[in-house]
Amino acid sequence: MDQVFAPWRIEWVERGTEPSDGCVFCSFVADDADRENRLVARSEHAFVLLNNYPYSPGHVMVIPRHHTGEYGDLKDEELLDHARLKQRTFDALEEAFSPDGFNAGLNLGDGAGGSIDDHLHTHVVPRWEGDTNFMPVIGDTKVIVQALEESYDRLHETFAEQEGTEDHGLERAIVVGGA
Repeated sequence: MDQVFAPWRIEWVERGTEPSDGCVFCSFVADDADRENRLVARSEHAFVLLNNYPYSPGHVMVIPRHHTGEYGDLKDEELLDHARLKQRTFDALEEAFSPDGFNAGLNLGDGAGGSIDDHLHTHVVPRWEGDTNFMPVIGDTKVIVQALEESYDRLHETFAEQEGTEDHGLERAIVVGGA
């Protein structure tokens, strides 16, 4: 197994956050430490969270507040809010990172390969032409070229510039209205 030295990860390992109900997503949305938790934006029924193990810079998850692993459990207003927040997320990522495209999707059910299957979440991954290099192909190692804090700052700024948002400072997520 290859090892990559990543001392900045110790903060995540030692954060001491133990979700009371066992769901890390529910604990993040209930907490006020948005920047620390990397929660970038909130809407009435959903929120945007940077992935702590990104495939590329700007890799986020758009997560309904409703704790369920079943897509069919979401009510119409939750589905619409989740979809609109995804739309705003694409816009924010486009502005912040100028990717050539996106991968987006849900891992539903045990066989889908997701590590958190009891709380729905949609991955949105910015992609660039040629973003695969020799490291993952030959070296079996993925190199992430941007610190999570910098990704957070860039996304926070672009969400704040969108119409109908409230910015409460870098420590708090952007509040998205009309999402």
